[in-house]
This record gives sequence, structure tokens and C-alpha cells, in this order.
Amino acid sequence: MPTQATGRARVRQESCAAKLAKFVPEASPVRIPVRLTRVVGEKASTESTVIEFGTAREVLFSSTLPLEFADMLRLQNSDGTLDAEASVVALQYTSGRTAVAARFTQEVSNWIVKS
Repeated sequence: MPTQATGRARVRQESCAAKLAKFVPEASPVRIPVRLTRVVGEKASTESTVIEFGTAREVLFSSTLPLEFADMLRLQNSDGTLDAEASVVALQYTSGRTAVAARFTQEVSNWIVKS
């Protein structure tokens, strides 16, 4: 006679950046670790984060920095192939983290390649 067993199913928690990416249908999933710097006047705040989604012009990631709409950011990866400025264009607050969409201030060539 078969017996039933119960167990917890593993449910992958959707990141706050993934929730924001639903509003940017052309965004591709990526996983690019970066150093994020927010500069306001003479003060700079920095953290490590991961770009989770991107388009040719925008990046989406989560952050714990106190970011606001139109803040200027600098995004740098460890090998220097990405070193760009971007402006915050959207924010979505979720459980102590902030999902951020930022648009590059200048064209960044070949940073994301779609096949």
C-alpha cells in the first residue's frame, strides 16, 4: 500500500529586481557583479551589487543605498570592461531592499549582447 509523504517544496524567491523587470519586457537576465557608487556633492556611498537585468541602455539591480529618482551612479565591474555613469529612472521598495532601474548617461558599446 503506497504511503503519502509531505515535505516542503523549494520555492525560489523572486528578487526585487526581477519584480521591477516585469515593467521592462525587453530586459535580458544577466548576472554581472559591480561596484555601485552614488555621488552626492562631496559625499560618495559605495556598495557591491549584481546587475540582474539589462537592456542596451538600462540596468536593473537591487541596492541597500538610500537612492532617489535622478541620482547619478557609477557602475564598475572588476575587470574594467564596464565603467559607466547612469541615472536612476525607477525605484521599487521591497522588504528593506530597493529595486533600481538606471539609464546610462552615454552609449555603452557591447556591454550586453543578444543573439
